[in-house]
Amino acid sequence: MSALSQAAEDYLALRRSLGHDLAEAHRLLPRFVEYLDFIGAPTVTIEAALAWAQEPKVDPSTSVWPSRMTVARGFARYMAGFDARTQVPPPGLIPSRQRWRPPFIYSPADICALMGEARSMRWRLPAATHETVIGLLAATGMRVGEALRLDRRDIDWTDGVLSIRMSKFGKSRQVPVLPSTLAALDSYAGVRDRLCSCPVTPSFFVSVRGTRMIYPVIQQVFRRLCDATGVGAGSVIRPRIHDLRHTFTVSTLLEWYRAGEDVETRLPWLSTYLGHRDPRSTYWYMSAAPELLALAAGRLQMSRGVMSR
Repeated sequence: MSALSQAAEDYLALRRSLGHDLAEAHRLLPRFVEYLDFIGAPTVTIEAALAWAQEPKVDPSTSVWPSRMTVARGFARYMAGFDARTQVPPPGLIPSRQRWRPPFIYSPADICALMGEARSMRWRLPAATHETVIGLLAATGMRVGEALRLDRRDIDWTDGVLSIRMSKFGKSRQVPVLPSTLAALDSYAGVRDRLCSCPVTPSFFVSVRGTRMIYPVIQQVFRRLCDATGVGAGSVIRPRIHDLRHTFTVSTLLEWYRAGEDVETRLPWLSTYLGHRDPRSTYWYMSAAPELLALAAGRLQMSRGVMSR
């Protein structure tokens, strides 16, 4: 068995352990590895992935090139975690009607820059609103719509818990927050009440007219903040405000792995915190960062070593 074949088996085993449906990957990935071995490629390259994806004899039962590229790209993201020679094919090489969009993962410096730029906006209430919304999304991984639907009654100031009501899939949940997050929300509430003493909505976040903030405005301002700070400049992935949720999840998982936590046991808790329908939705984030996949792979190999003793 070649090194690439072993890596492919480990990759599939890792994804199986995380609850993924692998019918397509089980069929196509061995053929991709055979192709890499045949051409003498030690790891995945963009050129090899593109050539294989368009090779008509790869799999007689599969004529869709985007499916092959999806499998190759997923394996490349895994390999990139421990082989620096690996090239991850960018999205769009082979057009597809439905394509997984990799998230932009913000660094702590990116988030500080965006909040600082929001703070410097001309009008004080919008400045405080946009800065606090960004901070809340980064600190909790909430969906943008969940933050904008927060009413004043939804914040338990004593216990530090936010009530998310009837969100995606019709689910409600309680979101505990850190004292620093609660303090930031309290600071915003003070500014809001001084500058907008007669709002026309029970919403926690309000516009200058005292109405509930709407997503298009938040999205438009966030885009301007990214452009002004240069966050995402030079990246092939255009940063979105929703990517703050991805960043929170990836950062949490990385922190758990680095601390030696039993991530598989804690994933259901994270899934509940994020409001996912089931833990399998949370597993998707594993592919968002090569380092995360590498840590998960390392943990799997360690557990195998213990079991084989």
